[in-house]
Amino acid sequence: MRIPAFKLASLALLISIMSPAALASELVIAQTTSATAMDPGFLKEPATLVDNLFDTLVLRDSNMQLQPGLATRWQALDDSTWEFTLRQGVTFSDGEPVNAAAVKFSIERILDPANHAPTISYIRTIKSVEVSGEYQVKIHTSGADPLLPTRMSRYPTYIVPPAYVTKVGAAEFARKPVGSGAYTLQTFIPDEKVVMQANSHYWRGKPAIDTVTWRPIPEATARITALLTGEVQLVDGVPADLVPALKNKPGIHLEQVKNGGLTIYLGLRNDQKPLDDVRVRQALSLALNRNAYTRDLLHGFGTPTGTMAGPKDFGYQPIPAAIQDIAKAKALLAAAGYAQGFTLRFQAPRRYIASADVAQAIVQDLAAIGVKAQLEVPEWSVYTQQVAAQKQAPIYMLAWGSTQTLDADAALYPILHSGEPYSTVNSPELDALLNSSRVTVDPAKREKILQQVQDLVVQQQPLIPLYKEDALYASADNLTFTGRADSRIPLFDLRLK
Repeated sequence: MRIPAFKLASLALLISIMSPAALASELVIAQTTSATAMDPGFLKEPATLVDNLFDTLVLRDSNMQLQPGLATRWQALDDSTWEFTLRQGVTFSDGEPVNAAAVKFSIERILDPANHAPTISYIRTIKSVEVSGEYQVKIHTSGADPLLPTRMSRYPTYIVPPAYVTKVGAAEFARKPVGSGAYTLQTFIPDEKVVMQANSHYWRGKPAIDTVTWRPIPEATARITALLTGEVQLVDGVPADLVPALKNKPGIHLEQVKNGGLTIYLGLRNDQKPLDDVRVRQALSLALNRNAYTRDLLHGFGTPTGTMAGPKDFGYQPIPAAIQDIAKAKALLAAAGYAQGFTLRFQAPRRYIASADVAQAIVQDLAAIGVKAQLEVPEWSVYTQQVAAQKQAPIYMLAWGSTQTLDADAALYPILHSGEPYSTVNSPELDALLNSSRVTVDPAKREKILQQVQDLVVQQQPLIPLYKEDALYASADNLTFTGRADSRIPLFDLRLK
């Protein structure tokens, strides 16, 4: 794919006339999409924004090591009980105390079946939460869960204020959230902006940057133009085809985190014909030229893969991506009774690196084996609602990962275990292995089980892994910013020079 000459010329002109960014009291960050809601327990999108409004019991440092957060210490009392001791004197921004009762409330609202939390998969092992002191909680699991501390470091385990949530209700809380994080929400206008103000009473100290504005700028060139003209100081989601125009340019810092993004995959409605036939699913996978997608459309900023887990995940099985084989794919379709192919709807968002372009390439590859994919590219806000409600097309593009846990469980369980909000799979064999992985304490045995899960996915092909994205950022030189392996943008760590 070539960049239009007028786009390159415009960018070149901006780069040539750009002067060093002036010091600013406000940081502006450009993103590809708009936030749709701010309730950290019911997210249908990445947690980038709410990470800065709320706290978890456990944090990860820049080296991805677990560190004390709202909890100062934790320990396993027995195979199914973890005790957390909380930091005293911390309050939510409305003055409500962060205590054991708040922890219990925050976790139980996710576990309550009546609430239909889309993020429940991550903490389904929790059986109950017991307040054992004003600043001490015991979390009981349904069996041994070696990942419990890790589960307390990511969504949906942000701690929320019980009194405020109860008073305003879930819908209002999603629009006007109150947390104990480094920043407080000042303005939230979907599709326009989110403005955050530094929390002067934050338990780690007041952040260095007073005001941070997040702006959704869906159009790729417009995001880069905003950076070059000084309208924004950080771009989250640099388009791969514009990276050459930014390399080695004065005043701009380009940041690439190898495999730091999500794994892009094709979800398949396994309960619908003809996708209920494993031969059809395998044929679709063999029709795809993943190497061409990452080479030509992602410009090398992605790595083809045969598994949803990432190289840094515990339990990762290095399964190579399937190599395109049109003849074998046609033979599999013929054996399944679809020698003449078939027609199905296919949905893909613009949310990921060149994802709409990749979707077009997938349509062409599937056509080569007689499968007519009717492509739809819905708006992200609409698409997330459809996927969460299981109303997406029979074939759909989505991204998943384990960047906040660095464990294959997070990359596998939520989208492969039957009955989970984001799973369209129903495999008793996979369910048994996934369940076993969550109660196996011995690391070597658990690692083997997770690898067996990934091997079985290759055999059953309930979904189709495509490639793992790199994370791409661009920032003004007056901003101290480093990309993280867990894809977070912790505003507390950023500095304006």
